[in-house]
Amino acid sequence: MDKNKNDVILLKGNEAVAHAAVRCGCDGFFGYPITPQSEIIETLSELRPWETTGMVVLQAESELASINMVYAGGASGKRVMTTSSSPGVALMQEGITYMAGAEIPGLIVNVSRGGPGLGTIQPSQSDYIQATRGGGNGDYNNIVLAPWNVQEMADFVDLGFELAFKYRNPVIMLSDGVIGQMMESVRLGDYKPRKTEEEIRRLYPWAACGRTIDRRPNIFTSLDLDSGSMERRNLALQAKFQAMCDNEVRFETTDIDDCDSLIVAFGSAARIANKAMQVLRAEGVRVGLFRPITLWPFPEKEIRELSTRVKRIYCVEINAGQMIDDIRLATDNPCPIYHYGRLGGMVPTPDEIVRFIKEKECV
Repeated sequence: MDKNKNDVILLKGNEAVAHAAVRCGCDGFFGYPITPQSEIIETLSELRPWETTGMVVLQAESELASINMVYAGGASGKRVMTTSSSPGVALMQEGITYMAGAEIPGLIVNVSRGGPGLGTIQPSQSDYIQATRGGGNGDYNNIVLAPWNVQEMADFVDLGFELAFKYRNPVIMLSDGVIGQMMESVRLGDYKPRKTEEEIRRLYPWAACGRTIDRRPNIFTSLDLDSGSMERRNLALQAKFQAMCDNEVRFETTDIDDCDSLIVAFGSAARIANKAMQVLRAEGVRVGLFRPITLWPFPEKEIRELSTRVKRIYCVEINAGQMIDDIRLATDNPCPIYHYGRLGGMVPTPDEIVRFIKEKECV
């Protein structure tokens, strides 16, 4: 295969993540199989990148082990990642908050399924709060990217690494079993070389492979027993999180210029809502679609502005209602906000959403 050629391939969402990881200069993958994301590590095993790019692929003994391997690799200035599904990501929360506290970059992909608990292997979006609020302890945030097609499953791997290293912070790609298992054509990017140790020392002087001015090794920890020092560290983290909010909000809109009502949906729910919007428009109902791409930082300013122009907002999610709280917090006017969702691995159809919206439009 020509390593400088953009290839268009028919892939599952999970397979696209694996191919993108190899091509974007990822140094290491550490994961543990769990449905519906097991194809990621399976595809990496088939691609055998350790023979071509030098990328390490390791099936860890558990999700706890895999996130701690990501901690170590990220601290060394390496592009490292892990993938899992809802219960597995729940087990990783301690490691993720440790990474945020120690300012270590890394990418975590959650191909989520229905819960709570072990739940079902069917798709769901019920990990929204876990991802956007941070499921671990302390005051911290992760950048959360929500792909809605297989192309974005591939594109967000490289983007996730770029953001993780820009801010020295964990980045979560929150997908689900619909997008992870569906097949679409994907344009894969060119191969990027992995950074050499010399490049890492030059670009990331904070990394464990570097040295401080007095030649002592860099040490990564989120522990600080001095209260004043810990507060200063936390204030610095909050300033960084604010910079993310100022600079990294991403979203996409469709048919919002003349809409009377607005659907807000992310990921696979946005795909279904987009079809429902087309049906409603064909019947004369002026509905627009707002798709948050970053679930954190949430595009609250943009939704607040739109809420002053529309009569109603419909939040469509594959959960009991989680993003709707962020929509409510973003709006400061009496615009009614309605939620439609399915639970436990059930995925709504466009017709269900059309019926729900038409009922509310008549209220």
